[in-house]
Amino acid sequence: MISSITPIQLATIIHADHKIDAPELSISHVGIDSRKLLDGKTTVFFSLRGGQWDGHDFLNNCYRSGVRNFVIAADRAPVSGGDDFEACNFFVVPDTLIALQALAAWNRAQFKGPVVGITGSNGKTIVKEWLGQLLSTAFLTAKSPKSFNSQLGVPLSIFSIAPYHQVAVLEAGISLPGEMERLEKMIRPSVGILTNIGTAHSQHFTGESQKLEEKLTLFNQTDYLIYRKEQGLVAATVERVFPKERLVSWSENLDSDYHLRVKKQAGGSRIFLVKPDLSIRTFHTPFTDEASLENLRHAIVAASVLGMDPQTIELGVQQLRPVDMRLTSKSGRRNCTLIDDTYNNDLAGLEIALDFMQSQRRKKRRILVLSDFPQIKHSEKVYNRVVQLLNHYQVDQLIGIGPAIGSSVAESEVSADFFDSTEEFLASDLIHSFEDAVILIKGGRTFGFERIVHALEEQVHGTVLEINLNALTHNFHFYKQKLPPTTKLMAMVKAAAYGGGATEIANHLQKLKVDYLSVAYSDEGAQLREKGITLPIMVLNVSADNLPQIIQYRLEPVIYSPRILRIFGEHAQNVQETIAIHLDIDSGMRRLGFEPSEVGELTDLLKSYPNLRVQSIFTHLTSTDNAEHDPFTLRQLEVFQEFTAEFTQRLGYRPLVHALNTAGILRFPDHSFDMVRLGIGLYGISVDHLSADKLQQVGTLKTTISQIKELKKDDRIGYNRAGIMPDHGKIATIGLGYADGFDRRFSNGRGYVLINGQKAPVIGNVCMDMTMVNITGIDAKEGDEAIVFGEGIDLPKLASHIGTIPYELLTGISSRVKRVYFLD
Repeated sequence: MISSITPIQLATIIHADHKIDAPELSISHVGIDSRKLLDGKTTVFFSLRGGQWDGHDFLNNCYRSGVRNFVIAADRAPVSGGDDFEACNFFVVPDTLIALQALAAWNRAQFKGPVVGITGSNGKTIVKEWLGQLLSTAFLTAKSPKSFNSQLGVPLSIFSIAPYHQVAVLEAGISLPGEMERLEKMIRPSVGILTNIGTAHSQHFTGESQKLEEKLTLFNQTDYLIYRKEQGLVAATVERVFPKERLVSWSENLDSDYHLRVKKQAGGSRIFLVKPDLSIRTFHTPFTDEASLENLRHAIVAASVLGMDPQTIELGVQQLRPVDMRLTSKSGRRNCTLIDDTYNNDLAGLEIALDFMQSQRRKKRRILVLSDFPQIKHSEKVYNRVVQLLNHYQVDQLIGIGPAIGSSVAESEVSADFFDSTEEFLASDLIHSFEDAVILIKGGRTFGFERIVHALEEQVHGTVLEINLNALTHNFHFYKQKLPPTTKLMAMVKAAAYGGGATEIANHLQKLKVDYLSVAYSDEGAQLREKGITLPIMVLNVSADNLPQIIQYRLEPVIYSPRILRIFGEHAQNVQETIAIHLDIDSGMRRLGFEPSEVGELTDLLKSYPNLRVQSIFTHLTSTDNAEHDPFTLRQLEVFQEFTAEFTQRLGYRPLVHALNTAGILRFPDHSFDMVRLGIGLYGISVDHLSADKLQQVGTLKTTISQIKELKKDDRIGYNRAGIMPDHGKIATIGLGYADGFDRRFSNGRGYVLINGQKAPVIGNVCMDMTMVNITGIDAKEGDEAIVFGEGIDLPKLASHIGTIPYELLTGISSRVKRVYFLD
C-alpha cells in the first residue's frame, strides 16, 4: 500500500508519458500479479517482464478485475486487445521496473522515521529478522518480508511501510555492479549495517574490494554505518571512505565504539557489552555458533544506536529464536535421509552443510547433489576447494548439476555423475536408485532443487512433526547443569524417542556426548546399532527370545527377576560371552524388579554366573513430581540406598547406581548418585514448577487447513451430527485425525488447535484422517497452518482435558506423520 495519489501525481513521480481518461481515480495500491489484485479500482498495475513471462499479456485480466491504471512499456503502447479499456489511465515508460522503483523511492520519502539498511555477503536476513524482533518490542516496526532484497524485492518491501510505522528495517542484495545505486535511491537508510564480505555473488566483480565498494554505495547518505572492526578489509575501506563521525564500530577488542565480548557456556552464550564508562551489560542467548553470535551483535549495536533502552534489548535478546535457515533433515524414499539446503550455494554454506551431513547416519552412504557456483568469478580455486571438501567429509557420490561443475571437478576421486540441468537429472534413472543413503541437496535458487527434494521425500502427508534439535540441546544442557560434575546422564529414547524419532535424536545425543541411552525393547536397540549408534544402550524389557539380539548388538538388558537372570546367565556361559546387565530393584513401584529382601539370593546367583557383569543397579521412583508423596519417595530412596550398600559389599565391586528421573533431577538433587535418567524433560515437557518456562519444546505437530465453510447457528457437523454450530460463523477442516495421533477424546470442544495464534476448538467428532475446528473470529484462509502440539500449547493441560498425560499424546503420533529435523 502507498500513500494515496492521483493519476497526474503518479505520472510525475515515475516520469511517464500518459493518457489519462479517469483523472478522478485515487491510487493507493500497487499490483504486479494479475492473480493477486486486492482492490482493482485503487490499484496501479505495473506490467513487469521476467524471463518466462510478460505482464503486458495480462492487462485484460487486470481490467476484468477492476484495474483502471496501467504502467506499460513504450514498446507495448498503445494497448490493444479484447477489452476496450474504457475510462482507463495509461502511463508509458521506457522500463516498467525502473518506474516501479521510482514510485518506491517516492513512497520511502514520505516516511519520516529512521530506516535501517542492511547489506553484506551473508547474514542479511538473520540480522534483519532479529533486529526487527528487537525493535518491535519498543517501536512499530516494518521490515522486509523473507529475503526481499532484490531490485524487485526492495520496492515491494518499501510498499509495506505504513504511515503508522516508527522504524523500518530493509535488506539489500546485489549481484552486479551498479545495482546498489538503484537500491540506495529507494532505501535511503539513515542507519546502515554491513554484515560481512564473503564469496557469495562474486561472479561479476573483479574482486572483493570492488564488491565491497559497490555494497558501500548503500550508505552514501547514512547518519551511521555499523560494521565489525575485526574484518580487516571492511574496516580499512569504510574508515577510508566515510568520515569518522558517521562510523559505529564494534569488536571483541577495546579499540571500537562497542566492545562486545562473548563467553560460551553449556546451553548458550553470554555477550558482554563494555560501555565507555566501563559499566557492563550482559545479554544471554542460547546461540553458540560464530555466525549467530556475529549477527546478534550487529542487531544489538543497531538497536542501541536507534535509542532502545539496554534493559529492553536484554529482554528482547532472550526471546530471539532461530530463523529458519533452510537446513533441514527429512525422511526420504528407500530408507534415505534428506538434508534440504536448496536456498543458496557458496563455499561457506557448503562446508556447514557437509559438516551437518557427516553428523548423520554413520553407516549410510553420503551423496551430495550440488549445483554450479554461478556467483563465483574465479571458479578454478572454488572448485578445487570443493574437491577438498568432498574428500575431507568422505562424500561417497557426487551428483553435479550445471554446465560448469562437470569439467571443474571431473578429476575428483569421488564417484560422480553430471547433468546439465535439474530437469535432466529428474528425468534420469539415477534419481530412483538411491537407497540407504544420506543425501545433501544444495544449490542456488535458480536451479530449483526443491523439485529434487520433492521427488526424493518419503511422504507427502500434509501433517508433519517438526523436531527442533536446538531445543533438544538446550534441554539437555539445562538438566546437565543441575548435576554434579561426575554424575552421568542416561537419555530415554524409548517409544521412538517419545514420538520424535529414535535414530535421529539418538544420533544428536551421541554428538552431545550423553553417557547412556535407554530403550524399551531390544528391537529398538538393534535398530539404533544398525544406524551407527555406538553408545551403551540399556534395554528395559527383555525375555529369552531377545538373547541373540542382545549379544549381536552389544545391548545391555535389565534383569528384574531370578528367572530372567538364570536364563541370561546360562546362555552367557554356553556361548562364552560376557553380557553387561542392569538390575532393577523394586523399592515401591510394585511393577518389575527384585525385592530388596532378596539381596543375598541375588548376589549368590550372580556369583554363579561370572559371564554376567553388573553395569548398574537402579530403582523406579513412583512420585517425584508430586510433593504430596515426598515422604514415600524419600523412603524409597532410603530402602534403595540400604540395598545398594549391602549389595555392593556382597558382590565385591560397585556398579553404577541410579534412581532419579526427570522430575527427581530437580527435586531430589542430593540423590543424583552415579547417574540419572532423563526422559520427558529432554523433549521440553515440564513436569514440575522448577523447570516451567526453562525448557524448550522439541516437537511441533502441525497440519494445514484443507477447507473453510461458513455455517449458520445450530448447523450440525460431522459423524452422528455430533457438532452443533453455536452461532453463525466458520469452521475449518484440518488434515489430521485420530489415525495421525490426534486423540478422538478431543472431540466436541475438549481439544483445540492454534491457527494464527488463536485457539480453534474442535467441533464435532475427530475423524480418522481429519478434524473440524471452529474458526469464527479468526483471520484464516485455506492452506494456513494449524499447530496441534508445540509452542503456545500447554501439553500437560491439554492432556488433562481428556484424562491422560503428555507421554500418551507424544508417543501416539502416527508413523505416517512425516518427521522433519531442524538444526540451525
